[in-house]
Amino acid sequence: MGAGPERSIASLGGRCGSSSGDRDCDRRPPACIRRQNGNLNHPDRLRVGIDPVQAGFVASLARPGSNITGVALISADLAAKRLELLHELVPTAPLVALLVNPTNAVSDSMARNLEDATRSIGLQLSVLRASSASEIETAFGTMVELRAGALVLGGDPFFTNQRTQIIALAARHAVPAIYGVRLFPAAGGLMSYGGDLVDSFRRAGVYTGKILKGANPADLPVQQIVKIERVINLNTPKALGLTIPPLLLSRVDEVIE
Repeated sequence: MGAGPERSIASLGGRCGSSSGDRDCDRRPPACIRRQNGNLNHPDRLRVGIDPVQAGFVASLARPGSNITGVALISADLAAKRLELLHELVPTAPLVALLVNPTNAVSDSMARNLEDATRSIGLQLSVLRASSASEIETAFGTMVELRAGALVLGGDPFFTNQRTQIIALAARHAVPAIYGVRLFPAAGGLMSYGGDLVDSFRRAGVYTGKILKGANPADLPVQQIVKIERVINLNTPKALGLTIPPLLLSRVDEVIE
């Protein structure tokens, strides 16, 4: 997919903000929270990987009841599935690391969900936190010290922006990792399991059009991304000395070679 659709929707959001006064919460939850708490009267288009109800953006998915609506992927619910896929690929890893951004509203619930999932399959979990480039570097150093055999990266906009750094560190330290969006394996990461970004951009664009035509965001239900994709970059397992199980490979939606 590359970065084309992302640049297109970002450009659209910029034009909308300058022409109609509305704002875009796309991948910037902290800024969205500030605007929500400030009770600004500008409509916001939400497209983030967190639970908008839990984060306090909206009253409910069906009836937002505020100036915010859009598309949401509740990535905390997918963390256990990512662990399952990673365990299939690296079944001998007794300790798995979870890296989350502590500023993300769902980081704690994501950690709790994954702790339950690791216990259920007899694994240990180490939860690491990072909200800056230097903290990401430190977190990978901690993984090495703990001898973590694999990494689940928590879904977060900051991590997506730092994907080049994260992928490079995972390769340097030979840590098999699973990510939340296709952008990671497309850039050389091992594999991803998460919402289809192209679909989310399309849905966000539809809502942008409706808002520009005068629709009230409070009356537009927050849509959940239901199209989930599994993506593997075949070059990365080879570099890590891993063999992808045929059953796992058969369930992949896209293979990058």
